[in-house]
Amino acid sequence: MTYRNSTPIRPPLPVGLRRFVARLPVLLFRVGLGRVFGQRLLLLHHTGRMSGQSRQVILEVVAYDPAHGTWIVASGFGPKAAWYQNLRRQPQAVVQIGNRRYTVTAQFLPPEEGGAIMARYAPRHPRTARRLCAFMGFSVDGSERSFREVGQSVPFVRLAPTTAQSLP
Repeated sequence: MTYRNSTPIRPPLPVGLRRFVARLPVLLFRVGLGRVFGQRLLLLHHTGRMSGQSRQVILEVVAYDPAHGTWIVASGFGPKAAWYQNLRRQPQAVVQIGNRRYTVTAQFLPPEEGGAIMARYAPRHPRTARRLCAFMGFSVDGSERSFREVGQSVPFVRLAPTTAQSLP
């Protein structure tokens, strides 16, 4: 795996029209249209680490384990992403899939597990995996090894239900 420079370039946070477009799915979830995203996106309700106020962010589901009812998400903006830091401070949160809500606890995965997850994700979604890697500043050659190395550099979080709930 090679980087554009010597280290991965973290993408800039969207502003203006790009931020509005990026936040549009949140509005769709709020008006009850979250089901249009199926199981691919979730809305994470979490608590701001500084303000203590409720925050929301849309995240792509990298993997779902129906046996345990857990979702795995990645922080494309790295460990400095606000939602990631907020979960580090307060790991209890709520996820919304479609129109259903689940109380979850965030579990932060080690780099080796992140590498394995990315190596499994890339063959299932090859174009998306390449675009995500490019967006995050990584250059991959399409091999399992290169995606595994990217996965070891990206923070992954498992969102596990805190109580027995009826899961999708």
